[in-house]
Amino acid sequence: MIFPLCPRARQRRKEARPGELLSAALEVFGERGFAATKLDDVAKRAGVSKGTVYLYFDSKEALFKAAVESAVIPAVEAGEALAADHSLSPAEALRTFVFWWWEKVGASDIGALPKLLVAEVGNFPELGKWFHENLVMRGKRAAASIIERGIASGDFRPVVAMDVARILFAQMFAYVLWRRAFGPAMPDLPKPEAYFATVVDILVNGLKGETKCA
Repeated sequence: MIFPLCPRARQRRKEARPGELLSAALEVFGERGFAATKLDDVAKRAGVSKGTVYLYFDSKEALFKAAVESAVIPAVEAGEALAADHSLSPAEALRTFVFWWWEKVGASDIGALPKLLVAEVGNFPELGKWFHENLVMRGKRAAASIIERGIASGDFRPVVAMDVARILFAQMFAYVLWRRAFGPAMPDLPKPEAYFATVVDILVNGLKGETKCA
């Protein structure tokens, strides 16, 4: 029996959709940084021409912002929804929020962004400002809302909730920077589960403690 020959596979792939370009852009920006990344690099990673990139984005900055938004905004919205869930006690919600953040942000491709921004913000301050105002502040407000709920319920002592949220995010971002910047060169870095368990334990117990006079 003679079988018909299969049609030859197309040598040219379909033009990438915006989502594919954004995914490729996030990878390349994370690996090379903003200044060193060229639109040619992103086009090559996505398997398209540079002209295709310009069909959707008119500059490297526009592509960077879109790539970050596409990756981070869903995570931020999920974090805000978690913070608004009153089925958990404030202490449980805070713990869940921290470990969720590590899993969905710190340990994911998004985790490359803090290191990238620290390296680039001096040369591109507007990018750093945009990232902080549109993304980081939303995460801080979500954490602060959990703390405020704990204060209102009497689970936590009165504090400035946003200040505590800043301290919390400082720990989360510091761990990501240590891990991304030093990696194996920092053998004393604890496992993330152990580190964040300690952060939450100290924070929650500090919030429960009584204010001491100086």
